[in-house]
Amino acid sequence: MDKAIKAIEEQQGKVKARSAPWMVGEQLKDMVRREPGIGELIAQDLTAGGMSLTKAEDKIKDFADKHRVGAFACVTPVEAEGILREYFGLPKAGDVPHPSPAGDTFPQGKAGEGVIDLADFF
Repeated sequence: MDKAIKAIEEQQGKVKARSAPWMVGEQLKDMVRREPGIGELIAQDLTAGGMSLTKAEDKIKDFADKHRVGAFACVTPVEAEGILREYFGLPKAGDVPHPSPAGDTFPQGKAGEGVIDLADFF
């Protein structure tokens, strides 16, 4: 998670604060904090994958332009997240494995192998 946030902040430092690409970075940081399992993918894409906050924002702007109503264009946070997930090749929300304290991963809310059920001892 920290690696992804650092990569996002490095790219945010290259654009004006509160600009559209900068705000994409804020949304990505929120996503990483909520789903740490996507952090490694985002960090790789931003550091070595040739992807950028500016290019991601271009995808969101394209969507907004295609869905313009008169002179008004808007993208909801859910739509923007979907666009970012597609751009970065991320799984759908909730499909990301969450790290366990031991470093293993298992889907949130589901017991995976290696999880001990204390009821087995009673």
